[in-house]
Amino acid sequence: MAKAPKSPKAIGALKHDAATRRNIPTAEMESFFRRDEDQAPMPPKHYLRARPLAEGETRTDGEPRVPELIWNGARITITDEQMAELAETGTLTLADAQLVWRGKDRQDWSDLVVNVPPLYIQEKIHPKAVIDDLKRRTAEKRGADTDAPDLFADFNGLQPDQRAEFYQHDQHWSNRMILGDSLQVMASLSERESLRGKVQCIYFDPPYGIKFNSNWQVSTQSRDVKDGKQTDISREPEQVKAFRDTWKDGIHSYLTYLRDRLTAMRELLTESGSIFVQIGDENVHRVRAVMDEVFGTDNFVAQIQLKKSGGATSEYLSGITDFVCWFSKSRSRLKYRSLYQADGSRRDDDYGLIEYEVDHWVTKAQAEEQSLKGKALQLITLTSQRQGRDTSELSAMGYPYVFRGKRFLPSKGRGWTTTEGGMARLGRASRIAPSGNNIRLKKYLDDAPGQVVTDFWDDLIAGAGRDKTYVVQTGVSVLQRCILMATDPGDLILDPTCGSGTTAYVAEQWGRRWITIDTSRVALALARTRLMAARYPWYMLADSREGRAKEAALTQRPPADTPVRNDIRQGFVYERVPHITLKSIANNPLIDDIWEKWQAVLEPRRAELNLLAKKSWKEWEIPRNADASWSSNVAGVHKSWWDARIARQREIDASIAARAEVEYLYDRPYTDNARVRVAGPFTVESLSPHRVLPASEEELIDEIKAAEGKCLPADSDLAGLDFSAIVIDYLKAEGVKQQAKGDRITFESLTPWPGNFIGASGTFIEGENGPERRAAILIGPEYGTVGRQDIVAAAREAVDNRFDVLIACAFNFDAHSSELAHLGSLTILKARINPDMHMSEELKNTGRGNMFVVFGEPDVEILDEGGPEIRVKVNGVDVFDPNTGDIRSSDTAGIAAWFIDTEYNEESFFVRHAYFLGANDPYKSLKTALQAEIDEDAWATLYSDTSRPFERPAGGRIAVKVINHFGDEVMKVFGV
Repeated sequence: MAKAPKSPKAIGALKHDAATRRNIPTAEMESFFRRDEDQAPMPPKHYLRARPLAEGETRTDGEPRVPELIWNGARITITDEQMAELAETGTLTLADAQLVWRGKDRQDWSDLVVNVPPLYIQEKIHPKAVIDDLKRRTAEKRGADTDAPDLFADFNGLQPDQRAEFYQHDQHWSNRMILGDSLQVMASLSERESLRGKVQCIYFDPPYGIKFNSNWQVSTQSRDVKDGKQTDISREPEQVKAFRDTWKDGIHSYLTYLRDRLTAMRELLTESGSIFVQIGDENVHRVRAVMDEVFGTDNFVAQIQLKKSGGATSEYLSGITDFVCWFSKSRSRLKYRSLYQADGSRRDDDYGLIEYEVDHWVTKAQAEEQSLKGKALQLITLTSQRQGRDTSELSAMGYPYVFRGKRFLPSKGRGWTTTEGGMARLGRASRIAPSGNNIRLKKYLDDAPGQVVTDFWDDLIAGAGRDKTYVVQTGVSVLQRCILMATDPGDLILDPTCGSGTTAYVAEQWGRRWITIDTSRVALALARTRLMAARYPWYMLADSREGRAKEAALTQRPPADTPVRNDIRQGFVYERVPHITLKSIANNPLIDDIWEKWQAVLEPRRAELNLLAKKSWKEWEIPRNADASWSSNVAGVHKSWWDARIARQREIDASIAARAEVEYLYDRPYTDNARVRVAGPFTVESLSPHRVLPASEEELIDEIKAAEGKCLPADSDLAGLDFSAIVIDYLKAEGVKQQAKGDRITFESLTPWPGNFIGASGTFIEGENGPERRAAILIGPEYGTVGRQDIVAAAREAVDNRFDVLIACAFNFDAHSSELAHLGSLTILKARINPDMHMSEELKNTGRGNMFVVFGEPDVEILDEGGPEIRVKVNGVDVFDPNTGDIRSSDTAGIAAWFIDTEYNEESFFVRHAYFLGANDPYKSLKTALQAEIDEDAWATLYSDTSRPFERPAGGRIAVKVINHFGDEVMKVFGV
């Protein structure tokens, strides 16, 4: 019999309508913003040190060779408040310990000062728009209705006159993926966008150690990174700088890196906020000490142990755990949601008894031998310590309690855990049991929904559960648990170490807003693809029609009649289970009513049974099984009594369950299987192009050896070599390689030039016997990106000084600079500097002296469909190979993804079409879920070098952006 066709699924995305973000400039609008910024630049941000020092003051006699704990103070002056504290409590806190390292004292002579550069939006992405376009194409083939709203029409929610007034207005919320140094990005978010005290949770996953594979990944195509291998060293300048800043002085600079960022993070957190720092056993003790300093020891919450997917080999014990240090901004105001381990992982070893009948139980082993079924239970204490309080027989908690005709008192120094009336209800509910010469409380395994999550997470495997795409990818389950414990839907989560985007992925799944930051283009390229193709279950919103109906069915109460707003902040509709506690039983008055009602039935039957059997049994003495010698009349009365006794217990148990506290299972919301969810709108952003002071020129492997103590560090006096002079020397010696094989610009002369943007002036012969041309040289920053505005400014200066050619030399160019090839008659060449310039001679691997290679434009064709529609075909892109110094041209194999804005407005780049040419299948999960809505042919277009057809835009312009496997981007605008 043929299978019935699957019913179509609705496709949606969560919206955070109540949340806003500041309007920041796009890359296209940089010139507008720079004009205002130059007139009133924002000063650097100052963070106060947790333990500042007066200038010249030190904590130790000399700089420590290794980080060490010291005692904070030996001689103190007691204030009046401290004297009062001493008189009142008998104790006084004199001092505590802190971790010190080389350079810390000098740093603490002043505040932490951080620049606050602006952020620029590079792309605006709405993953649902891509899916809607595929769905529309499928519907057209089937002759169905194809109307769909334009999700980009009101992406920002700003009035027209507000669009260019940056950092002055609030706009619709969209999540954020930011390229840049996390310290500067966080300072910018705090100062320019007023996000101080707005972040509910931060998940920080810093490098575990100094090895390469703890710090970067070179390409989107491979996450296999070998320590010390030349080809596996990151060639991204920002990554190289981040590595040097973190490890240039080994563990000492690493601790500075951590403390600076933790200081910035603390300011961003809400008062109820949490920060989780994941770290390995190599540095967990140091991280904990730094967090104690920044957040305060009183705000420590837990040190969580994670079980790793594989144990590290060791000469002695293998390491199988990583750690997550959890601190709060203010522990007394911490937001915390209890989670429970799944039933399969419940630890029931303590529940060693099986109650197979009312008040009748055996051990687990006996139950297995006799094939008895029942409820698992344990017997726990009914008393608690009453240190310093009255425990006499006349006290509130020391009263005598009579159980089954015997008088019991709590032991010396202890009292009952509930009042006299509460104890009576526990007895009537059959929750008290004899245990030797004492009485104890019966606690059933089913009283609680499971075991509350503790600080030992051996039920999760860190780094497992999903195919990895990034070398240091955190496991989804670990992040999920942290986020669910510390946040609610709609809360904001920050991850300063984006990596593959796991935090963003998990935050999106659970309805949290997110901001994620990384210095690596490779990391953001992977994270962008992961979020664009993510598929999530549709969790029922509490503030929705379906959610209210479900809630009404669960609670047996009518739904609220207030308007439905689909407000994500109201949360989801969660599964819930009763949590039976001693308190809920002791405070349940219905137990008395039920007990009295059944006593009127049980007592006459007990009296009749005693009369017929010639016994004087108390209730607890009546045997469960009838004696074989009894007459049928006696056996009948016996059965009748036990039937009533069991019925009474069932009714009491039902009352206990109904009056029990309810525990919400925050990791188990109800789902609507008729709907599928994709990620909500997000933006890809970056710091503005800005120059960074030259850093040390030591070669990376030597730096690692020095940091590990295997050799002496290089003389710091040699670290300040002029970067511009180095570039000019290389240009003189090697020239600039152009796209055509063997074609090279060789300079006849090259000298420094005292311009504002032009750093050198050179001459070269055009062709074999051609004329001499003057070339202006723009030298980009040592660590950073050259943008379109930099090239335009340098080009104008070149034209004013009658140069023939402008050669812009930089490690990276932003996507918008790629379409700039001429300014009037001035030819503009963009020469990519081989990142080997950052390395010493031993590490350079160009082999052919290709230190400057012209980076070309994408090879794109506009295909006319003979009507109102057109297509775009990408033939390839000139990809700079950082390991060989060569370019690979006209080949789509180097393309990881390419995007089209089919209605480019010169103000923002909207990703309306997205195509992925990598080897993997990012949309595999969505493809499986949406088989009925989108056919196979439509899905196949996502992996094509030729776009789906689209109508010519009314504005007459489209933009094409191409991204290679190293995260480099080029963009070109076409008039159509």
